[in-house]
Amino acid sequence: MLVWIIFLACILVFLALDLGVFHKHDHVIKSKEAGIWTAIWVTIALSFSGVIYWLFSAGMMDNPTGLTPNEAVLKYITGYLIELSLSVDNVFVIAVIFTSFKIPPVFQHRVLFWGILGAIVFRAIMIFFGVALITKFEWIIYVFGVFLLYTAYKMLKGDDENFHPEKSFVFKNLKKLYPITSQIKGHDFFIKKMGVRAATPLFVALLVIELTDILFALDSIPAILAITADPFLVFSSNILAILGLRSMYFLISRMLEKFRYINYSLVVILAFVGLKMLFSHYLHLPEWVSLTVISVSLVSGILASLYIPEKED
Repeated sequence: MLVWIIFLACILVFLALDLGVFHKHDHVIKSKEAGIWTAIWVTIALSFSGVIYWLFSAGMMDNPTGLTPNEAVLKYITGYLIELSLSVDNVFVIAVIFTSFKIPPVFQHRVLFWGILGAIVFRAIMIFFGVALITKFEWIIYVFGVFLLYTAYKMLKGDDENFHPEKSFVFKNLKKLYPITSQIKGHDFFIKKMGVRAATPLFVALLVIELTDILFALDSIPAILAITADPFLVFSSNILAILGLRSMYFLISRMLEKFRYINYSLVVILAFVGLKMLFSHYLHLPEWVSLTVISVSLVSGILASLYIPEKED
């Protein structure tokens, strides 16, 4: 329990420093700054594998699945890479949301900060129930496997390309529940207009981002649960990947069109993890196989995007 408390305290400190010190004043995040912060978050996440090794070596974890320190590190890194790769799809959706609600670039970091904070809470709840389900009902792993294969199929068909957040069920019903204004006043989420307190586009974008993140978590959390059912490994790999999502957004959102084949990488990863879940009771693959498949899929998608010439319409 102490390890969990220390980990959560460190996350809160990181977030407090992020918004209260490094990004205290609203400004447009340039590619160079985003690249530096992405490198910092990735370094922190990968360095945390050393902490994982130490915790499992010293016997400071409950270790319900009986992992060795080396196995724990491999599972943590694999889970982190899965979440990081699936975050690429998240970046595309966030870009569409900001464009739809005309959120100025200078305020986007603040919206994402609160979005990440909410995502941590929701994902913690979903991970808790996901681990509990797999532990109590072993057959649920087949349900997760089929769901991931279905998600891979939908992604391959490109069903999610025409996403219009301003026409979504959430936005239409929010207008009925609470006054919404199109006016943006600084980085405020709510303003008073003609004596009425109304939600600004920043709050609407935040709410839609939160809800779409929950939908993405329905893919990413079962994917990580296919790698390990250890709650701390699932939670830490997931959260550290989410923390780097903001800087990753500002780094690659401007280059999304260049990575046109990355979706195929995500299809391969989701399909592989789904099949691994379905055959988990009959086929036990070494962890390095999962790590290799995920890494090769991502690198292949990036290289294909860079070196295969785009067809002219």
